[in-house]
Amino acid sequence: MAASNVSIRDISTKSEAVQEITFSKVGQIRAINRRMRILALNALIEAERAGAAGRGFAVVSQEVRGISEEVEKLSTALEAELANEIGQISTLVQEMSEGSQGQRLVDLALNAIEIVDRNLYERTCDVRWWATDSAFVDALSSPSEDAFNHAARRLDVILRAYTVYLDLWLCDLNGNVVASGRNNRYPAIGTNVASRPWFKSGIGLRSGDDFHAEDVAREPILGNALVATYATPVRVGGEASGRPIGLLAIHFDWEPQADTIVRGVRLSDEERENSRVLIVDRGGRILAASDGRGVLTERIDNLGRDVSGWSFRNGSQLIAHHLTPGYETYQGLGWRGVIVQNFDALR
Repeated sequence: MAASNVSIRDISTKSEAVQEITFSKVGQIRAINRRMRILALNALIEAERAGAAGRGFAVVSQEVRGISEEVEKLSTALEAELANEIGQISTLVQEMSEGSQGQRLVDLALNAIEIVDRNLYERTCDVRWWATDSAFVDALSSPSEDAFNHAARRLDVILRAYTVYLDLWLCDLNGNVVASGRNNRYPAIGTNVASRPWFKSGIGLRSGDDFHAEDVAREPILGNALVATYATPVRVGGEASGRPIGLLAIHFDWEPQADTIVRGVRLSDEERENSRVLIVDRGGRILAASDGRGVLTERIDNLGRDVSGWSFRNGSQLIAHHLTPGYETYQGLGWRGVIVQNFDALR
């Protein structure tokens, strides 16, 4: 388990050892007491045989039996009291262990979603910056095959420098892709994407300072790859206040980037074998998973509306989560970092 839990585990181990030693000593006292009772009984029998000469010895024997009974009562009471105290200590240690690990996993979940936020913030900067490129403004202002080809070459240059994208598309106001950075690999030019949610939301943005961030989805034109698409209009003169003349859409290659993040969370080897690190959307749908399972098909329900928290499910399944805090001008999409851990396997 984590280094932060070593001392707690130590306390738990020592508590168990103290309990074992204590009950062992109480058991020894009881064993000695039983021998005293047998001796007292034997002495009483012999005193009866001795008749009048043994009466004094009989009195002593009775006293020994009385003391034995008192010792038995004390040992029983001691055992019960110690069992209660040790039980309380064990419960406290358990609560401390759970609380420590729960908060640690919350912190790791936050770290994961913060890395996602910072990464996606850069995508929002890219799309707003590139939408002002003169090659794109000219191609949409004065449409021609040469202008579109020039824009496509410019998109290709950007893609070679920014390897986190699958493709970049320049679209006209009707949603037709007029230029693409990788048309040889992903034939997009000439297709209409007006029905895509990111186009519908992006084309209506009021200012060049605005952008639309779409939830992770599979894009058929890009080989059904998982992408996070960012869009903003290209405007007259490349000015933030200019009239929209088209749209730039950039497709972030989500799967490998997200996989690096969820697999890079600081867990021990033992924890990694018993944990799933996830990124989920606002509805709990899994967008990335350290074990590669359930992406876009599985949900983690009932995380609540709190910014963060942890809880147990099904007895030993510890679930910790943290809501996206956003980064700079990127407010996030309500995503969460989540860690699901088999807590019992790590005790």
